[in-house]
Amino acid sequence: MDAKRAFRCLGIETSCDETGVAVYELGRGLLAQALHSQAAVHARYGGVVPELASRDHVRRLPALVRQALAEAGLSPSGLDGVAYTAGPGLIGALLVGAAFGRALAWSLGVPAVAVHHLEGHLLAPLLEPDPPAFPFVALLVSGGHTQLLAVAGVGRYRLLGESRDDAAGEAFDKTAKLLGLGYPGGPALAALADRGRPGRFRFPRPMTDRPGLDFSFSGLKTHALYTLREAGGDEQTRADIACAFQEAVVETLVIKCRRALRATGFRRLVVAGGVGANRALREALDALARAEGVRVHYPRPAFCTDNGAMIALAGCLRLAAGEAAGLEVEARPRWPVEALAPPGG
Repeated sequence: MDAKRAFRCLGIETSCDETGVAVYELGRGLLAQALHSQAAVHARYGGVVPELASRDHVRRLPALVRQALAEAGLSPSGLDGVAYTAGPGLIGALLVGAAFGRALAWSLGVPAVAVHHLEGHLLAPLLEPDPPAFPFVALLVSGGHTQLLAVAGVGRYRLLGESRDDAAGEAFDKTAKLLGLGYPGGPALAALADRGRPGRFRFPRPMTDRPGLDFSFSGLKTHALYTLREAGGDEQTRADIACAFQEAVVETLVIKCRRALRATGFRRLVVAGGVGANRALREALDALARAEGVRVHYPRPAFCTDNGAMIALAGCLRLAAGEAAGLEVEARPRWPVEALAPPGG
């Protein structure tokens, strides 16, 4: 690499049902990104079909890489490293991005690095103009994970609490399906909840009546099912149930965030993951921040869901510190984020 040139990294994200590619440069920021959502592919099945997800990544990835490089004004030889999501996620989908990324890096003679998908989400707010300083409490809330972490720096993560069953986003999707909504269910349920009447139904706030920072959301969808059976399924009742469900999830998350902030003494809260784009959650967490005298940081909605930009950033930080993967292709469907070490460690 030319010592006078900044470090540029290509990031590849294929952990589930979005194919994301981005180019990030240290000191300059995000140069380009390209994203393809598979929502239309999976909508007819009401959820992600792993084999279809893998095949679509194979089809889309080469063109998205070319698109991102063209947007950045680069040829492949202008890259100094390649980062790919190695896990957690769907094993077939991960292998597509990992094999492509590792092969591209080898062909260019540049290092590759296997990035943890959740580290990408945790660092996504660093892509914003006013990034959070370390340390902070992170609420990682998505379709596959609901966790609270103490983040002391890049690669320095301590798990404070997590869901014992369904993640919050998973509960949103399953409850949306009960209410007859399409895929993806989370945004559809949130839109229906906006038409609901607060107070008609009250759902429990799981695991808030005891100490600790763990979550449990599977019972809420069962509560929604029984409420729907008893109250009927007309449009207004469905909206009222969606409203009560969303209120329960949001208040539960807020209660646990408050506990985590007080337990750690940290003055910053970062919200990451797809559910972090939920408007009701953001409003409630903004109110929490005002009441507690802390700052709350969110990525822009496009960086809440899976994307290549967060992988390019996380990979760039690790590659620039001298970290690099071997020639093997790494893919880990299960991979605890707290097992990570700081870059180069």
